Amino acid sequence: MNNLQMIEQEKSVLQWGGLAGILGGILFILSMVVAEGLIPSAPANPTELVARFPDIHLLRIAENGLYLTGLILGVPLFLTLLWTLWKTGLAPALFGSALGIVGLISMAISATPHVAHYPISELYQTVGATPATQETLGFMWEATWGVFNAPLYVGFFVGMIGFTLIGVSMLASSTFGKGLSWMIVVVGAAGVVAAFLQMVDPASVIGVVPFFAYIIFYFVLGGKIYSVSKTA
Repeated sequence: MNNLQMIEQEKSVLQWGGLAGILGGILFILSMVVAEGLIPSAPANPTELVARFPDIHLLRIAENGLYLTGLILGVPLFLTLLWTLWKTGLAPALFGSALGIVGLISMAISATPHVAHYPISELYQTVGATPATQETLGFMWEATWGVFNAPLYVGFFVGMIGFTLIGVSMLASSTFGKGLSWMIVVVGAAGVVAAFLQMVDPASVIGVVPFFAYIIFYFVLGGKIYSVSKTA
C-alpha cells in the first residue's frame, strides 16, 4: 500500500467515525421526540401504565430502537477517537475508549424495556384477570422499570468517565485544540457527578445531564473528526 492509499484509508476511518457520531446524536434526539412528543404523559397509577401499553407499543419500539441504534453508533466513534489520539495521549485515550464502550454496552442492556413489558401487558389483558391481579401486574411493571434503570445509571457513570478521559487525552493533541478539549473534560466531569447523584437518588431528574452530555459529545466530537478528515 503506497502513501496515497494509506492517507485515503485514514480519511475513511475519520469520516466513518465522525458520521457515526453525528448520526448517533440525531437518533438520540429523534428518540426523545418520540418519547416526549408522541407518547402521552405517564399516568400516576401503575395499573393504568399497563392498561395503555397496547396503544403505545409501536411507539415504544420506535423510541427504543432509535435509542439503541444511537448507542451502537457510539462504538465506532470511540474507536475512531482512540485511533486519532493513539500517538499523543495513548493511556487516557485507551482507557477512556474502553470505559466508554463498556458504558454504551451497559446502557444498551437497558434499551429495550418494552420486551419485558409486553408479557406483563398480555397477562393484564387476559380475559378473567381480576382487579387484584391487574394491580399486582402494575407493581411488577414498575419493578421492571427499576431493573432496567440500574444498568442505565451505571452506563451513564462509566461512560462519562470515559469521555472525561478522552478529553484529557485531547489536551495533548493539536488536532482538537485546548478549548474543545477542556469543554469535553468539564462536561464529562459534570456528567460523572450527575450520574453518581442519580444512583444515590434514582427519583432525581438530574439523570438527564449525562444523557444530554452524550448528545453534545456525539455531535461535537463526531463533527470535529469528520471535519479533520476533510483536511487530513
